[in-house]
Amino acid sequence: MQITAGVGFKPQHFEEAVASPADGLWFEVHAENYMVDGGPRLAILEALRSVRPLSLHGVGLSLAGFEAPNTDHLKRLKLLVDRFEPALVSEHLAWSRLGALCFPDLLPFPRSTEMLELIGRNIAIAQEELGRAIAIENPSLYLNVEGHEWSETEFLTELVRRTGCGLLVDANNIFVSAANLCFDPADYIAGLPAAAVTEIHLAGYSVDPELGASLLIDSHDQPIADAVWDLYRQLIQRLGPRPTLIERDGNIPPFAELMAERDRAAVLLTSQNVSSDV
Repeated sequence: MQITAGVGFKPQHFEEAVASPADGLWFEVHAENYMVDGGPRLAILEALRSVRPLSLHGVGLSLAGFEAPNTDHLKRLKLLVDRFEPALVSEHLAWSRLGALCFPDLLPFPRSTEMLELIGRNIAIAQEELGRAIAIENPSLYLNVEGHEWSETEFLTELVRRTGCGLLVDANNIFVSAANLCFDPADYIAGLPAAAVTEIHLAGYSVDPELGASLLIDSHDQPIADAVWDLYRQLIQRLGPRPTLIERDGNIPPFAELMAERDRAAVLLTSQNVSSDV
């Protein structure tokens, strides 16, 4: 089946998702929400997978943490990968664990050579356990961290070279980071290693309640902004064929509203002759 534009799956949309006739539609879920031994969550995912391709998107591997990925977490992720055979598997370029502590955030780090080696090690461990390459998502950034030795695109390119991983490029993350840290998103797009990109994400952002538009938040609770759609056009012109996902994790609208954004992305992909086989 060819996949073009997809939607982040929410259980309240199950009946509409299963029944949708849209060509090229696929669904992505956060892997951690399905790391259970049985019950309705896995039954829902089985039914969805029977009619549509799936993608597993992780938020808890903490690949930029000093410790190796949690063994139990990786084993549970592998169970999902083996059971549902997803078209795509991805994780964030961030850390969220420190010893026994788990933080509800995707935290930044200095792009140093030391961190490059550490993250490369953690990606290799994850890929070895899963038996497949994973895609790494570019982060949303809110402040300048000291100690950078590499630009973000150079860092991502080197991670790909060292580990064979792919890249998940989030257009909203690029836009938010560029606005917050004052860089040109066009330069960022130009620096991406196009051949390594396996997926694109689109989402909405919010403005900080106190600082306003001087600080954008990757909130996933708003419609995709026009400026992010413009950036998406630049991305697919630069990168070529890539599956694209509409993300919405707060203020969840009716399924039809998500599909309207999904259909908009599908039209843009079709105009670029963008699709992928799975």
